[in-house]
Amino acid sequence: MDGERGRLDRPKERRRSPLPRWDPEAFGKASERIARFLGTGRFIAWMTVFVAVWLTWNTLAPARLRFDPFPFIFLTLMLSLQASYSAPLILLAQYRQADRDRVNLEQDRKQNERSIADTEFLTREIAALRTGLGEVATRDWLRDQLADLRREPDGGRPAARPVGHGELRPGEERDR
Repeated sequence: MDGERGRLDRPKERRRSPLPRWDPEAFGKASERIARFLGTGRFIAWMTVFVAVWLTWNTLAPARLRFDPFPFIFLTLMLSLQASYSAPLILLAQYRQADRDRVNLEQDRKQNERSIADTEFLTREIAALRTGLGEVATRDWLRDQLADLRREPDGGRPAARPVGHGELRPGEERDR
């Protein structure tokens, strides 16, 4: 048996721990829910009602029914206990939010870099298209060239219109 314990080619068996196990993600989510509740007006209203009832009961109730005599030491202890638990939970929730913000910021930065690269590529493509369009014959340029060609045989005068159906050319007569 001692030979089996000293073997290095096999992982050690996990020992059972006397400490409780918990899922850190579930604990973090629970702390965020608690922190969100502690930051609401509803919590403040309920806490105000709780403290008001506590003070009223321990001030106006008969002496034998009061559980927290003046100066309200037990109330102070309860509020301190609540604060000692809520402060770390709020900090944990803030750390988790800061981690999420950091990841989102990194993703936004990468997306911005891709957008800038795409914009620069499209700018280069548009410039190339504009350069290419400068070398392409446009409809207006073709019309001007055709109009110049029509004017040239007659010494710069506009050329005659093409003869349509039933029209006579100059010097022709109609058959009767």
